[in-house]
Amino acid sequence: MLIPTTAPPPPPPPPSPVSLLILGAGWTSTHLIPLLTTLSIPHAATTRSGSPTTIPFTYDPTSPSPTPYTHLPRATTILITFPLHTSSQPPHLLSLYRSIHGPHNNWILLGSTGIYHNPSSEWNDESSGYDRENSRAQAEDEMMRLGGCVLSLAGLYDWETRDPRRWVAGGRVAKSKEEVRAKGAVHLVHGVDVSWGVVGVWRRFEEKDGGEGGVRGKRWIVTDLRVYDWYDLVMSWGAGERGEGEGEGEREKKWEFTKWVGELMREEGVRALPRGEERLGRKLDGRAFWEMVGMWPSQGRVG
Repeated sequence: MLIPTTAPPPPPPPPSPVSLLILGAGWTSTHLIPLLTTLSIPHAATTRSGSPTTIPFTYDPTSPSPTPYTHLPRATTILITFPLHTSSQPPHLLSLYRSIHGPHNNWILLGSTGIYHNPSSEWNDESSGYDRENSRAQAEDEMMRLGGCVLSLAGLYDWETRDPRRWVAGGRVAKSKEEVRAKGAVHLVHGVDVSWGVVGVWRRFEEKDGGEGGVRGKRWIVTDLRVYDWYDLVMSWGAGERGEGEGEGEREKKWEFTKWVGELMREEGVRALPRGEERLGRKLDGRAFWEMVGMWPSQGRVG
């Protein structure tokens, strides 16, 4: 007697191709995905465990298996939001993805302006020296060698989950008066402006020259085009009204920082805030990126 057998289920259909694939849908994607949706740019995104709107994917730099990449869609541009830490990781990731989806794709890697270290009195732009011993910088260099584009982002903020007004009392800026004394310039960029910057790079890749004139193999500094003075920000935020959800202890801590800045102004002969640029140390020039993508930051200033 023949026992009927059940045929195995057919494999799931491959994901539909997209214009932009986000590897690692974290904080940046909370601003980027709504923008892509508004602009009708086909996109997909991954998270470690997956969700109703994301694909499960975890990059394993030690694995030679292309299997995890079979679940990803073919994309014309792939955005990597998580840091890569060695020069071997970009070719490893690209080769596994391309073994499934072919070689015709572009890559964007989010980096940090922390690699720039010109002397404290000087400006830094894309031509400036940077820390070549930094593991992220080495990975970024390799990504550029492979034709990718690196966006070196200034401090990321919005007014919801990354509200810089909470950084002072929370101890992210400094924990003592002497640590405040050492603070000079700070550079920031809003998540919405980062998202527009990513779209701008994607558009440049889509041009006839494939981004050869501006994004392929390049690293760009991305800021909101402002240099903020930590003294000025601390004074502004400490003296303001109590923020939403702010406890009494947080309020008192902000006032303590405000008092320290007032004392430091007297000790250092600072007559008014913000201090002059000669006192602020390392400064970043982010003009070239926005000129290249043909747009400008839209989210105003912090303070």
